Amino acid sequence: MGMSDDDVKIHDALKKLERGLKNIKPAKILLVGDIMMDCYIHGFANNLNSRAPVPVLKEISRDVDVGAAAHVARGLDSLGLKSHLHGVVGDDDSGLAILEMLEEEGVETSGIAVLEERTTTVKTRLLGAREGLVKGEQLLLRWDIEDDEPIPSTALMNLIDRTTESIPDSSCLILSDYGLGVLDDAGAERLIAAAKKHNVPIIADPKLTGLHRTQGVDWVLFQSKGLELMRRRLGAATGAEAASMLLESNGWEHLLILEGQDGVTIHSRNEDTVHVQCMLEEIRQMIGLIDAAAVAVATAITLGLSVEETAQLANAASECILIADRTDRFVLRLDDMVDRIGDIAWSLQVSKR
Repeated sequence: MGMSDDDVKIHDALKKLERGLKNIKPAKILLVGDIMMDCYIHGFANNLNSRAPVPVLKEISRDVDVGAAAHVARGLDSLGLKSHLHGVVGDDDSGLAILEMLEEEGVETSGIAVLEERTTTVKTRLLGAREGLVKGEQLLLRWDIEDDEPIPSTALMNLIDRTTESIPDSSCLILSDYGLGVLDDAGAERLIAAAKKHNVPIIADPKLTGLHRTQGVDWVLFQSKGLELMRRRLGAATGAEAASMLLESNGWEHLLILEGQDGVTIHSRNEDTVHVQCMLEEIRQMIGLIDAAAVAVATAITLGLSVEETAQLANAASECILIADRTDRFVLRLDDMVDRIGDIAWSLQVSKR
């Protein structure tokens, strides 16, 4: 039994993506948003504390990495694009370490402002498993260090000014909003207006409380739980109905939903909904999923892909993250993406024999 016409179409699209990634040009991707450091402490949680019903974690390893917008920037560069990251860090050990890690990987950091007396955001996760188990590491605790004071208005205005000046020669603009102050209402409005003036596509990764800062953008990224929450808020009967309401009320062109093991769905204002099923039998983790989607959509824009092809690329990117080991640092790499797309295409052929 051979492949159907639809299967052939998907297979050909995957091979086109493979060729496109192998020949991608280093287009300039403008990225503005919150920057943080992620810390992961891994260990064995074999016992409970004698004074409180909490596990005792025996640390066995520790990973420190860049997070939020900085993580997106590194993913873009890993795929062969050229990110220009704009944001702020504090003049402290964590902030300086972020700059050092990015510069070591060749990520452009001239747009990152270092602010005196500001604390760099650090999110630390404690993950534990019973000793001897092959699987089963779970998040036990997350604690955050962040500055509650707003970014000084002068520094924020300068940052938005510099970013706006870089828009005309950019392939696209990514707004990475973690609600930590870099993207305020006025700044987001200025950036969106400037990008639209110069016909630069806009990708937004917003917090659900910051949707008003995404009016008129081209691409918005949600996880499935985010869409479900919005469905309840809007009183919609289905996720598709909620997506349609969001697209219309916010002036978005596309809403990309990451559904984990269920794949990727793209709802569009003027095109048919597209769904791509995940090909994985099991998933290992979901850290960095939204960041991977932002990288995939920026890559799709650079390559001039259709919505259907963008969904295929976003699904492949998601699968790379869903099967990542913690040693992979949850970041997309060009070789991994090409290999994953090739594997999906091969699986499609084999399953139809």
